Amino acid sequence: MSKNPRNPVRRHFIKTLGLAAGGGAALLTACSSGHRSAEKNLGFAEIPHRLDARHHLPKDYTADILLRWGDPIDAGGDTFKPAALTPAEQQRRFGYNNDFIAFMPLDSDAGPAEGLRHSRSHNSRSGLLCVNHEYTLPHLMFPGYADKRSAGRIVSAEHVAIEMAACGHSIVEVKKTDEGWRPVLESAYNRRITVTTPMEIVGPAAGDARLRTSADPSGRQPVGTIANCAGGKTPWGTLLIAEEGFGGAFQGNPDKVADPAEARNHRDFGVGPDNRNWGDHHPRFDIEREPNEPNRFGWMVEIDPYDPTSTPRKLTALGRFEHEGFTLVAKPGQLIAAYGGDDDEHQFVYRFLSSGRYEIQADNRQLLSEGTLYAGRFDRDGSGRWLPLVFGLGPLTADNGFHSQADVLIDARRAAVLLGATPMDRPEDVQTNPVNDCTYVMLTKNKRRGDDGLNASNPRPRNSAGHVLEIVPPGTQGNRDHTSDTFRWNLFLLGGNPQAEDPAERGAYGQQSAGDISPHGWFANPDNVAFDQRGNMWIATDGCEDFGFHDGLWAMATEGEGRAIPKHFFGCPLGAEACGPEFTPDGTTLFVAVQHPADSRDSTFDKPAHRWPDNDPELPPRPSVMAIRRRDGGPVGS
Repeated sequence: MSKNPRNPVRRHFIKTLGLAAGGGAALLTACSSGHRSAEKNLGFAEIPHRLDARHHLPKDYTADILLRWGDPIDAGGDTFKPAALTPAEQQRRFGYNNDFIAFMPLDSDAGPAEGLRHSRSHNSRSGLLCVNHEYTLPHLMFPGYADKRSAGRIVSAEHVAIEMAACGHSIVEVKKTDEGWRPVLESAYNRRITVTTPMEIVGPAAGDARLRTSADPSGRQPVGTIANCAGGKTPWGTLLIAEEGFGGAFQGNPDKVADPAEARNHRDFGVGPDNRNWGDHHPRFDIEREPNEPNRFGWMVEIDPYDPTSTPRKLTALGRFEHEGFTLVAKPGQLIAAYGGDDDEHQFVYRFLSSGRYEIQADNRQLLSEGTLYAGRFDRDGSGRWLPLVFGLGPLTADNGFHSQADVLIDARRAAVLLGATPMDRPEDVQTNPVNDCTYVMLTKNKRRGDDGLNASNPRPRNSAGHVLEIVPPGTQGNRDHTSDTFRWNLFLLGGNPQAEDPAERGAYGQQSAGDISPHGWFANPDNVAFDQRGNMWIATDGCEDFGFHDGLWAMATEGEGRAIPKHFFGCPLGAEACGPEFTPDGTTLFVAVQHPADSRDSTFDKPAHRWPDNDPELPPRPSVMAIRRRDGGPVGS
């Protein structure tokens, strides 16, 4: 960054840092509901920064290792033997690299056909644990690979089939017993959804020529889902899971695709000849043979976990990009508002508004198939506007290569650029706090942002630590209008060490100037977020190892004296990130996904950096879901 004090962007950045440090609010009065502050409801003993082969919790907490890669999800499965794993076996086992988690309560006296009743249950002892499996790491899954750089190009056909079976989603019934949480292997609900699961395309782009392939000339019946990162839940009892970094599954040279516009589209999502070799064994993953197949990925997928026979639906009305997830605000009698982010550098925050209104007793599933997608513009004065991605409006016309609403949704990124949406520092989870009714955007990092690309909502060049924005819709707590096309926004916190010498790397957290943040309270690279019953924010991180300590979970209040002052709650083992934090309805269990443990320092299956969680010399490190509880049974975090 230039040191010229006359640089207006730099002056604004320094002003923003100062205001954030003084009160957690850069540009407007903070979102507030009058709820009690952090010191009254975050009473756990903070853990220190560490970096070792273990997970870490406050001393008054315990954790069950609930599900691990390779664990059987039906009663017929035997002990996991990774060297003997087959594609058919992996289809019956918990997948790899668990990410998003949804806990969907079950009524003990109900069956699969009564799913909507389940979704309104507040049972916290029995439910369906629904977990995404984002991607695979063959160098940690299979013996014989020298390192992570070689594995992607030399995996065998058998290994590719296992990888494909290890991606997607798992639905597993779980139950809380006197000994802790356990999977119910006899459950009729248990199900794997993978790269080979039949699906349905719905919404404005369904059947479009750009979604048709030789295997599916209808453009409505895709097969499988991949790169499933975060997600959301609907009030009618379904899941929304994201398709994020799908481009890496496709190989081929975009320059050999006949349509230049489609070639540009593929390059934008990272399709290229140096990707993994799935296309060598499955032609649909080779763009030179099936140039439209990538357009069938990059959507949000809706799944009914209560009906094991249901067909997942790809929701084209929510747009196509590298979805981190979409989360809903559903108020009876009003339009559904859904928020999401495109997890890549210089990409955008999105909002979707349904055409129809949400009614508790109605069949609401069509609400996510018909509506309007918007991209966010964050202005310097703290105001913002949602810009509609609608064919024929403004620049979204044939002159710019858009010939239908399907084109706008398939090329949502390009449409957002033309509309003037604000390029962000990797928008990841975007969720609304159910207590104060404001929406929070996790911006993980963006080392590619230069001095000339700064804006008020992304104020740091080469942003290595990330930050969090707060969106405040018009209205007051409990009555905010998420359907308004305007909003106010606030810089909630800046990740990084608050003692860093360079202001561009210095973190800013709530009332830190009063010395309230501990040496272990700061973090970097916010990724996923959840809110507990008291409205406290729980942030999961991905990238703290670049700063010398483990990734994990940090909790903080969103208002009061404790606003934006993090406390360190959970730490991952070396090489892992924390994902998908999810509370049971009563708040007494917090589920956390630990993804890619030991993925560091040229660690391989044969010579792993460690073997968490089993610590068994016969087993590799395994991504796992943990169920965290207070030893006295009280609410987590209190």
